[in-house]
Amino acid sequence: MSSSIQLLRNRFIQAVLISNLFAQIGIWVRNFAVLLFVMEMTSGDALSVTMISVAEYAPIFIFSFVGGVFADRWRPKRTIVWCECLSSLSVLIVFLVLATGSWEAVFFATLCSSILSQFAQPSGMKLFKKHVRDEDASTRMSLLQTLLSVFIIIGPLLGTLVYQQLGIELAILLTGVSFLLSALAMLAVPADDDDLPNQAHERSSLLREMTDGIRYVLSSKELLFLSLCFILVGLGVGLISPLSIFIITEQLRLPAHDLQWITIPYGSGEIIGGILTFVLAAKIAPHRLLIIGLLVDGAGIILTGLSAQLWITMAAQFLIALQQPAIFIGNNALVLQHTSQEYIGRVTGIRTPLMTGAMLLTMSLAGVLKTALSLTVVYELAGLCFLAGLLMLLPLRKGLKPI
Repeated sequence: MSSSIQLLRNRFIQAVLISNLFAQIGIWVRNFAVLLFVMEMTSGDALSVTMISVAEYAPIFIFSFVGGVFADRWRPKRTIVWCECLSSLSVLIVFLVLATGSWEAVFFATLCSSILSQFAQPSGMKLFKKHVRDEDASTRMSLLQTLLSVFIIIGPLLGTLVYQQLGIELAILLTGVSFLLSALAMLAVPADDDDLPNQAHERSSLLREMTDGIRYVLSSKELLFLSLCFILVGLGVGLISPLSIFIITEQLRLPAHDLQWITIPYGSGEIIGGILTFVLAAKIAPHRLLIIGLLVDGAGIILTGLSAQLWITMAAQFLIALQQPAIFIGNNALVLQHTSQEYIGRVTGIRTPLMTGAMLLTMSLAGVLKTALSLTVVYELAGLCFLAGLLMLLPLRKGLKPI
């Protein structure tokens, strides 16, 4: 525990945590303020509400890989600071446009932030690679994951409260201020002035660097199998994401508003799992964290699909959430270990749309499969996807570093 406390005194970790704290405030206030505002303005029009998700997820496919390439070209600290500043500026523009009565401008805030995050996220991984030793990656990332887990619980409450008390204009203004404070916090990160632009990047074309990134992933046994693992995980997540309400109404035969009884243990599991992973990350190798997480989550999803008792479903949801941080931390730590500094951006940019694309593919099929098969069968298939992802890691056990 003393080593964990020492991490909190690290200048880089402090800056990243404070920056992410403000960024999470901005993201959750924006997401829920925009959602509730659009629901109010359109009387719950499904197409308009869907467009919020389109504005959030479409840039992942269009800009993620490109953002990864530029993250490898640019200085990571400067890239993140500029992305947060531009996010703040775009939100403030929306604030001014709203004053004219053009409420549709709220979609622009989500779209801009999502695009810029595709450049900032791989730059964040580059900073971790630069400032964190491979053997410390799990512990330090667990701090960030714990913060994200906390916001899964308080984020919706915060966003809803801000919108109800302040309205859309001030909620958007608060979002812009939060992104600006996030950028200011990143200024405390040690300077990356020594990361001068690589002359090879200057001479190389964007397409050439994208091709080099794909070849790099395909040539690395570790990165290739980790990518296949997370495609399978994405398929599993997509299958069950739209169907949780039916676990309550069909499987357990309870009213729809009783959904809270499975979201509460899930949120609690996220927070407790983040704390436990933070404490244990230094003692458990990243590949073991990932294997345990996938095994427990796969079993928990299968149990959820089979359960006809509320308390069993609640216990299964708690166990699934308890291991989510282990999956996130184990995966990112392994990517950092097996990726060279100059390829971090492109590797991150390749993997993100692969998992998201797999998830969206099965999300679009989930309703059809539920009708054609059954809710239980769909959940069993999702659990098997997680277990199949685990099998992708078995050939790597000898090659992964036993930290």
